[in-house]
Amino acid sequence: MGRDHRKLRAFEAADTLAQVVYKETADYPEEGIKDILRHAAIRVPTNIVDGCARSTMREYINCLTVAFGALREVGYLVELSEKLEYIDEDRFDVMNDAYDESAKLLAGLIRSLKERKSE
Repeated sequence: MGRDHRKLRAFEAADTLAQVVYKETADYPEEGIKDILRHAAIRVPTNIVDGCARSTMREYINCLTVAFGALREVGYLVELSEKLEYIDEDRFDVMNDAYDESAKLLAGLIRSLKERKSE
């Protein structure tokens, strides 16, 4: 198919976020938030990859929207991690900065595709 996820800045940022989340959650308790946060973080780039493999623009945008939903889960779980004192402010900043960059790029990609679709 025509789309290469590796050429998307939104994918690069989502991939970076997933790596950051995996590294920063290494010492979380084994139960609960660790697995949920890691799962949400990996769903962001994998849904972008899935979208790139879809044949229609509608399906592509839908997959990106699902990725954005997973991304918002990551944002919430990072905030909750700080509130529960699983992470200090420095580790929160590392994950939150990666989240912010991914959110900015993915939202921009979705917006751009929707505008192009409506033309």
